[in-house]
Amino acid sequence: MNITAIGGALVALMVGTAGAGVAAEREPSEFGLQQQEARAASRLPDTYRQAKNVVLFLGDGMGISTITAARILDGQNRGGSGEENRLFFENFEYTAFSKTYSINQQTPDSASTMTAIMTGHKTKAYVVGYDAQVVLGDHTSTTEFGGASRAVETLVERFEKEGKATGVVTTTRLTHATPACCYAHAADRNWEDGSYTEKSDERLIAAMKAGAKDIARQLVEFPYGDGLDVAFGGGRSYFLPKNSGEPKGSKSGTRIDNRNLIEEWQKSAGSSYVATRRELLDLDVDATRRVLGLFADDHMTYMSDLAEGRESLEPSLEEMATSALKIVRRNSEGFFLMVEGGRIDHAHHGSNAHRALVETIEFDRAVRAVFEALTPKERAETLIVVTADHSHVFTMAGYPTRGNPILGKVRGNDKRGEPEETFKADALGLPYTTLGYANGTGFPGMLIRRKTLAVVPGGSRWDYGNELGSGDLKFINTPRPARPDLADVDSEARDYVQESTVPMTGETHGGEDVAIYARGPGAHLFRGSREQNYVYHAILQALSGPSTE
Repeated sequence: MNITAIGGALVALMVGTAGAGVAAEREPSEFGLQQQEARAASRLPDTYRQAKNVVLFLGDGMGISTITAARILDGQNRGGSGEENRLFFENFEYTAFSKTYSINQQTPDSASTMTAIMTGHKTKAYVVGYDAQVVLGDHTSTTEFGGASRAVETLVERFEKEGKATGVVTTTRLTHATPACCYAHAADRNWEDGSYTEKSDERLIAAMKAGAKDIARQLVEFPYGDGLDVAFGGGRSYFLPKNSGEPKGSKSGTRIDNRNLIEEWQKSAGSSYVATRRELLDLDVDATRRVLGLFADDHMTYMSDLAEGRESLEPSLEEMATSALKIVRRNSEGFFLMVEGGRIDHAHHGSNAHRALVETIEFDRAVRAVFEALTPKERAETLIVVTADHSHVFTMAGYPTRGNPILGKVRGNDKRGEPEETFKADALGLPYTTLGYANGTGFPGMLIRRKTLAVVPGGSRWDYGNELGSGDLKFINTPRPARPDLADVDSEARDYVQESTVPMTGETHGGEDVAIYARGPGAHLFRGSREQNYVYHAILQALSGPSTE
């Protein structure tokens, strides 16, 4: 069978099963159907070929429980019971597990995990693009005694050195930890724009005064090849000087060096800049050599919130990813494209499952859109890897009946195995939700605002991150009260905050393994339980072709 025919068969298989069960006549888990799937899998094309292109999809914080819950919500949103559904990337032929610990932490952060994926080196938490010998926050430790840099080469740097195209797409700030690890090196992930005051971390002050480049500068001044071909995301303020107010309607920039990095980007021949969804969609791809897109002052808006009519201001992840593909695919030598669904992580930090799951579904749509935009020839040449940097302490619990709303309260089955009409109750006689967090902002105790000393109830707000400043909150040291009665509470609401066992002003990452899904040439390399930095080495092996050793 030729490659085109194989690719077409694979598309049919993937598209046909991506929403299996939503309107299916047969139970998806039925014996005979599973037998057919096993036979179909045995006919999938082998992937012992050499890859030319790589698309890396990174769901930030997308642990197994997140994938499961998002799968169910997606299916329920489309009329099914949900459990039988599959996200598009779950149909990729090969899967593996990634061990996410960093050199110095059991549970990692995004900088150390993405450094592992992008460079093949595990490093310390909060370090961007340096080996494990660097001391967190110490710019003097970024070079060896003899003066050699401790920076480790990223996949983006490697592709640019080889004359290939590169792109970075994210829903977070472009200078945030995950995208930064593609193109930058910093002893501290927080050195995003180089701004400081005399009250700032003395290590940041020392680094900037010594001439260390902040992460935004490193994006614009990228020294390899012709620089990034595409960079889409948020974080506009980090590229603008204070009191700039440019573009119109933006808040002031944050840079204290008075540099306008957007203007500096545009000075390079053939380099464009876009700031809105309309500008992105109207972009003349054929006339664009390089493009920087900054669509928000800070992180981009959650898709749940864009549904309120603000979609014209910011593009979706799908739109950014497919636009980036149009540009990088023009390089006949090959391309590397990283696409991050970054706000899955942020919603989880706020113990807000609704936004986290909607972001995951949107991430999956971006995977599908990019795959379907590839030509048959490109599919035969492109390795696609979908994974996460780390997990979250996000749980699915209780014994809900089949099809119970995944964001809802638990209804179980009666003694005959049939769905009950009433909610299940805990030991206190109170209903509870299927989804929850081991720690986070949903602790039902009382909190106090640090600045005003006002006391506010816990477990009932959505204010993580930049939206309402959760850093102003701390928990009062009082005995934990009884759980709230959720009988009349809409736990499926967008702003509902799931309950947390341990009180935190922000939910934490989880330390368990995350999944890797792969298809295309070299996908067979992703099997078993692997160290996270193996992802980098497997990608390089795929680009090199089958080993003769």
